Amino acid sequence: MGAYKFSVIIEKDIDGYFAFCPELQGCYTQGDTYEEVLGNIKDAMRLHVEDRIENGEDIPQAESVSLTLMEVAV
Repeated sequence: MGAYKFSVIIEKDIDGYFAFCPELQGCYTQGDTYEEVLGNIKDAMRLHVEDRIENGEDIPQAESVSLTLMEVAV
């Protein structure tokens, strides 16, 4: 079994938390708490990678990740 590193984006809104993995298209989840969404996205990513391996698909990985918040005045 291999180990992979992926970026994860977690956003908070009025309904809770939403998480997704940009490298694994369609891999996303939600949760009521930060801890819950972390566990959920880890499970979703593991299942996604297992499925790709079973189907002989490549496992995409990011070489570099940069994230920032930017204010835009309108």
